[in-house]
Amino acid sequence: MEMNNIPSVDLADFLSDDPKRKEKFVNEIGKAYEEIGFVALRSHFLSDNLVEELYKEVKAFFDLPVETKKKYEIEGLAGQRGYISFGKEHAKGKKEGDLKEFWHFGQEPSEDANLTEEYPENVQVEELKDFNHVGMEAYRMLEKTGIFVLRALALYIGLDEHYFDHWVSNGNSILRPIHYPPITEEPKGAVRAGAHGDINLITLLMGASTGGLQVLRKDGEWIDAIPKEDELVINVGDMLERHTNNKLRSTIHRVTNPPKDEWGNPRYSIPFFMHPRSEMPLNCLEECIDENSPKAYPDITAGEFLHQRLVEIGLKK
Repeated sequence: MEMNNIPSVDLADFLSDDPKRKEKFVNEIGKAYEEIGFVALRSHFLSDNLVEELYKEVKAFFDLPVETKKKYEIEGLAGQRGYISFGKEHAKGKKEGDLKEFWHFGQEPSEDANLTEEYPENVQVEELKDFNHVGMEAYRMLEKTGIFVLRALALYIGLDEHYFDHWVSNGNSILRPIHYPPITEEPKGAVRAGAHGDINLITLLMGASTGGLQVLRKDGEWIDAIPKEDELVINVGDMLERHTNNKLRSTIHRVTNPPKDEWGNPRYSIPFFMHPRSEMPLNCLEECIDENSPKAYPDITAGEFLHQRLVEIGLKK
């Protein structure tokens, strides 16, 4: 049977004390990631209240005058923190910039992180007193949710449950609130977000329930990914696909322009791109290599891989 929506899983199964429920979650998410690379997940750590606050702050930020937002677009950060204005980013291989503006919150590492790299400071928005702390609170809850998802995947692959913990705690993750404004004229070849795969380990997406997200099924059909209101959409990125020697799939996805009668509606979506520390080796795992799946990629670190990809999508020269 072909899937016409992405599978739905419940993190409460994984967090329960019942080993059968835990195993059920591990198998469900593992199989979904082998087959389609996407799931909708409920029982995550974002409270309704926090979600509401975050949207309120994000809308307030994007409603600020353009010249106010522009002062937060900081040269030399390659778009890693702060504001990124319209059309700066494009999908790999496309020349049209996407119809979106966005913001980046990054990691604020703990005292004892012992990082080999220095992350840029987050950019503080003076006009909105709650914007930064609400953003970082959501960042923490998404990071926590992501760590549990990676624990389930570690078990599915046959690794120690906590294999990813060190690499992603204090990792180079990014929370990206995006504003797709109302569409006012027939777009010339540009869509809200062109077909692409994500670079990172996994992506946790808030705001997909407003529609537009489509996932490319193995047989070449685009299917709509429509989660319920309280579900996050979570997908595999290229780093995890590479690390698992293509066992878990990083699926191509896009955000389509809405039907004409909905052009007047803005769309907000808030992906959390979970990245490891830059020194994490993404070498193909032994557990994922056999006669049928010989090692497909040369060894590389997460930092090297990220740099390579940022150059390809136009964010780094």
